[in-house]
Amino acid sequence: MSPNLPEWPLTAERHREVRRVLVWVLIANLLVIVAKLFVGLRSGSIAVFGDAAHSGIDAVNNLVGLFAMRLVAAPPDEQHPYGHGKFETLAALGVAGFLSVTCFELIQGAITRLVQGGSAPSIDPLMITVLAGAMLVNGVVAIGEAKAGRRLSSEILSADARHTASDVFVTAGVLAGLVVTMIFEWAWADAILALLVALVVAWSGFQILRETIPVLVDERALDPVEIEKVAGSIKGVKATSQIRSRGRLGAGFAELTIHVGREESVISAHDIADSVEKRIAMEMGFSNVTVHVEPELEPFKF
Repeated sequence: MSPNLPEWPLTAERHREVRRVLVWVLIANLLVIVAKLFVGLRSGSIAVFGDAAHSGIDAVNNLVGLFAMRLVAAPPDEQHPYGHGKFETLAALGVAGFLSVTCFELIQGAITRLVQGGSAPSIDPLMITVLAGAMLVNGVVAIGEAKAGRRLSSEILSADARHTASDVFVTAGVLAGLVVTMIFEWAWADAILALLVALVVAWSGFQILRETIPVLVDERALDPVEIEKVAGSIKGVKATSQIRSRGRLGAGFAELTIHVGREESVISAHDIADSVEKRIAMEMGFSNVTVHVEPELEPFKF
């Protein structure tokens, strides 16, 4: 299998593993939220509250992901013959929706602070230490979740890991801004910092949209030429046609028609089709491959 393809098939064990990761990430996010709310309430910093809200969205995302994975784990049925895999993609899209709400609230609060004015946040070394600890926890969670997302070929884990990683940068910026505010007592710096946090949140949402929308609109997963090369390498395949693919590699669908020699029996043609399905699934990372068999086209005679 290509080293660029995910290693984990679409199985019930995969779903259980994704849920386990989400539970641990949820626990870590709840601890981070408590720490940031503690600092926000003590300091009155709008940027810290925005950072806490950002982490709060992480926790909501985890809950949405856990719910979505229960739906994804259900086997195909009459209403969903292709399975329930897109519920995971919808959950990732929901992450982007929550991010947009956070971004709007941050911008609104920051502009209000700039227009109405106010005193600088009250910062002490304990608050700085607590925020630094929260940032460290976020960093460990983001790295671990991103690795799990790649290993399990999970959109929701990868999307949530990106959001958690943005939390690290947001908290780092907030920390730097609070230190500057503590030293120089610039009241407006907190509002400017909140606007910068909003930009990071918006960028995270855009990245998630860029990855989830192609799956939802059934954009092709792989160039048909690449699938044709693999299918054509199987002994007995004379030609291929009507090649289609969709979904993400590791959990996607591929469909194609192969043309075999007219001397092939039904059984031998079926064996060739089985070989094509297995080879494409193994080498190209599709979870479901459907191969139709047609006789070789006769050359046109004048």
